Amino acid sequence: MDNKNLPLVLFFLLLVSFPSTAQQARPNILFIYTDDQAPWALGASGDPNAHTPNMDRLAAEGAYLKNAFVTTPVCSPSRVSLMTSQYAEEYGILDFIPHPNHRLYDPENDKGLDPESITFAEVLQEAGYTTGLVGKWHLGDWTQTDDKKYHPTNHGFDYFMGLTGGGTTPDNPVLEKDGVVREFEGLTTDILTDHAIEFIENNAQGPFLLNLHYRAPHGRWLPVAEEDWAPYADMDPHLPNPAYPDLDVEKAKRKMREYLASTSGVDRNIGRILDLLEELEISGNTIVIFTSDHGYNMGHNGIEHKGNGIWITKTLPPATEHIAAKYRPNLYDNSLKVPAIVRWPGVIEPGATIEQTTSNLDWYPTIVEMAGAELPKEETIRGRSLLPLLKGEDVEVWNNDFFAEYSMVNYCEAYMRCYRTTEWKLVKDFLNPERDELYHIARDPEENINLIQDCRAEVKAIIKQLEEKLTARMAEINDPVLKGVFLK
Repeated sequence: MDNKNLPLVLFFLLLVSFPSTAQQARPNILFIYTDDQAPWALGASGDPNAHTPNMDRLAAEGAYLKNAFVTTPVCSPSRVSLMTSQYAEEYGILDFIPHPNHRLYDPENDKGLDPESITFAEVLQEAGYTTGLVGKWHLGDWTQTDDKKYHPTNHGFDYFMGLTGGGTTPDNPVLEKDGVVREFEGLTTDILTDHAIEFIENNAQGPFLLNLHYRAPHGRWLPVAEEDWAPYADMDPHLPNPAYPDLDVEKAKRKMREYLASTSGVDRNIGRILDLLEELEISGNTIVIFTSDHGYNMGHNGIEHKGNGIWITKTLPPATEHIAAKYRPNLYDNSLKVPAIVRWPGVIEPGATIEQTTSNLDWYPTIVEMAGAELPKEETIRGRSLLPLLKGEDVEVWNNDFFAEYSMVNYCEAYMRCYRTTEWKLVKDFLNPERDELYHIARDPEENINLIQDCRAEVKAIIKQLEEKLTARMAEINDPVLKGVFLK
């Protein structure tokens, strides 16, 4: 080789060997997703029962989104909205997807996220991110078919380890790793964290996207580690609505302790992850997002559970034509609201609180913008990037209205839609109109007083206004329920 060309050759070798400054600057993104975690199951919310020091640490070091909602208050539909920034109705996923071992499983009615959809994981994968999912997917079963079209690796994830369906046991779970389904020994939350740590260590050079989708605090809650039970062993929990007529207080308090202990197990493991990021010296360039797929009730309005609520009263209201006696389908705020925190060192002011109403539709465009990628032009994106709010920019116009939907077709039939402003909330059940609700949430945030039958002219005017907005949003997403079509 001619020596005079040697410097030029070395220059090009250096270009090939090292990523550009822009590539190095791209942040890692860790998306931590719990299952069934209520907005009140977080110390930072001010609830006196919760013990979540690591989640609270994230809130202190980042931004706490005080009014974060999900579009549907059950697992699978909410996860559709997370991954696609569209409503689950648009994909025909109305309720949770039963696993083949579930009594409601119907092999003739195969449900799952359309492989033609483009998830935010696919966008980041195309942008050069190494992508991984550890934990719960719950967007279609792939164990009964050869094509495995619903497998996470067909939706943008390079790596998957976790649940093949919607649930598993809190200990000694059956999970998939490297394409093999087998039983693992130990506590499920700990096991998932172990494999998340493995993924981060293997990809610490970045940039990576890791979706860590915990199974907890979904029931069954016990067993938990001794240290996770310790804060609740002698606790007499505060109940949100202890005077609710016929409430089974003893049962609600017992379940509250177990539920919160399961949440503390997640919190302890989040601490392990945060410590690892510091040990690997990548904490400063790793965005941590923490949220849940939907909320939860524990005695609130006399029920437990989520959108497919279950009465926790000593006696059950009588069944109706479409609603079994045990169930209370609902779109209560405690079912729709979730804890949400974002930490991004050097970008987000520590200890910030965001008051504006946000939705799980918003995570898709937010994450794509964080990664410096581009939204797919051929896809409908219904969410908004949260970056202006997270960065503390002066956002003069932010629409705080919120639309939610849940077509409950498992166990009961209820086709509910709601339109919520910061002042009022209208809930309509298009199959069971006698269940319609109106709450003045600015004055009645617990949703105790249903004003739907109020005869005052001003209330009737509010109902009319909210109905018009509700109808417009349903028309926008081509909701078949608007035309009286009730799908299953």
